[in-house]
Amino acid sequence: MNSPMDEQEEYAEEKGTLGDIVDLREVSARLGIPFQEQLKPDGVESSLVAQIPIGVAKKYQFVPIQQKGDTIVVATAHPLDLQTIDELHFLLKKKIRLIAAPEHEVLRIINLLYDLETDNPEQVVQGLAGEDEEGKLLLELEEVQDLLDDASEAPVIKLVNLFFSQAIRARASDIHIEPYQKEVNVRYRIDGVLYNMHTLPRRFQSAITSRVKIMAKLDIAEKRLPQDGRIMIKIADKDVDIRVSVIPTTFGERIVLRLLDKRSIFYSLEEIWLSPDKLDVMNRLIRGGNGIILVTGPTGSGKTTTLYGALDKINSPDKNIITIEDPVEYQLQGIGQIHVNPKIGLTFANGLRSIVRQDPDVILVGEIRDLETAEISIHAALTGHLVFSTLHTNDAAGAVTRLIDMGIEPFLVASSVVAIIAQRLVRVICPSCKEPYKPEQALLQEVGLTSSRTNKKMLYRGTGCPECLDTGYRGRTGIYEILKVDDAIRSLVLKTSDSATIRAEGVQRAMTTLRDDGIRKVLEGTTTIEEVLRVTQQ
Repeated sequence: MNSPMDEQEEYAEEKGTLGDIVDLREVSARLGIPFQEQLKPDGVESSLVAQIPIGVAKKYQFVPIQQKGDTIVVATAHPLDLQTIDELHFLLKKKIRLIAAPEHEVLRIINLLYDLETDNPEQVVQGLAGEDEEGKLLLELEEVQDLLDDASEAPVIKLVNLFFSQAIRARASDIHIEPYQKEVNVRYRIDGVLYNMHTLPRRFQSAITSRVKIMAKLDIAEKRLPQDGRIMIKIADKDVDIRVSVIPTTFGERIVLRLLDKRSIFYSLEEIWLSPDKLDVMNRLIRGGNGIILVTGPTGSGKTTTLYGALDKINSPDKNIITIEDPVEYQLQGIGQIHVNPKIGLTFANGLRSIVRQDPDVILVGEIRDLETAEISIHAALTGHLVFSTLHTNDAAGAVTRLIDMGIEPFLVASSVVAIIAQRLVRVICPSCKEPYKPEQALLQEVGLTSSRTNKKMLYRGTGCPECLDTGYRGRTGIYEILKVDDAIRSLVLKTSDSATIRAEGVQRAMTTLRDDGIRKVLEGTTTIEEVLRVTQQ
């Protein structure tokens, strides 16, 4: 009677490599190997993971998941790869029992397990003390590679890599590395709020800064001037684009790293939490033939996401849509996208001039930053184009004041702008620790909630749990106000640029303010009163 290994060898000779086999279940059944469509990391011993480098595990697509006595259970996508199984037996010095799993599932569990086994920055710092800061610390990363593969590199490389992998795992949008007199603080911005994550000894600041500069291809010798750069990395299965800003401060160079996941989820207009009435207004506005639609709000308030949702809604083969952005954050099929590059003279204004000659139907200008860009955008809107753009103002009415302050004539603003959308992002209550509660009366009064509006409605908050890093919030959603520039608003703009007057007229004409939209989400149980107050303080 043949042994299981003999049968496996015979079947391998009969079928060839696993790449020739369509159904992995068939292989498992034939060889008597259990098949699991989904693997779980529970109970995996760290000592097993540590014995096999992640690069080897990925290359041969296997991962040890459990030890039972003198036998190690190994999940693999290639149960017919006899040579690798023999080498694994030799490496681990144990009997091997196989579990077959799909290739994508094996890779997922490899990334997850090795990420979980990563040291924390405080542990890595202990290995930095004996390193030569000017020598082997400064190793250049020549190509985009999985940072989890770098676990055996010099401690400062490992430390910077850990900042990146931790930030991605915590859903952070930014990493701040801030030197002070006796220490270096590392903070992550998560859901729009900065949190202190690590405090490191001051003497390691130079090595960390040099490593980041090398990765961003900046001048490590220049410590007096601000520098900007870019890093492209891969962490587990995520491709991440990192924008780097370095500025000199009293105690050394301060670094801010903006993390952009290249697989960022794209949201349609229906998915950005617009209320039904606002969604109806947006759908009518974006199907207009010409004019400017402005989206306003501070940096990181989701303006680009809203505009891309609008472009995707109207994108069709009969429309020529061109964008000019800094940077291009999403890739949209069927839309021409231009990345500004001031170093070679490709500014918003210069790029916009060329776009107008490309026979566009719809134009997206990443941001109106100066008078020249504003003038060209208005000219394009007045000559039959639909123009989308953004401004940094506090509310919708403030955009009118901003354009006039730039030097645009009021009659041009009145005749070209068709709508202004102001937005903010508020944090969503964590679903894992969400609980009902009764807020204090003073808090209700501060946000303008009356007892009649809260009657029989339960308000919620998050108590804090590991899922939300004890913040009580997980994820963000948008609140919006839409000012439609109708005849009454146009007439008012010709008379005054005072934003308070324009805002009051908008409210009279049934405009829902940012705070009102925020209160609606509080009553729905989506966010909290404190969060609405935080982003809508007058």
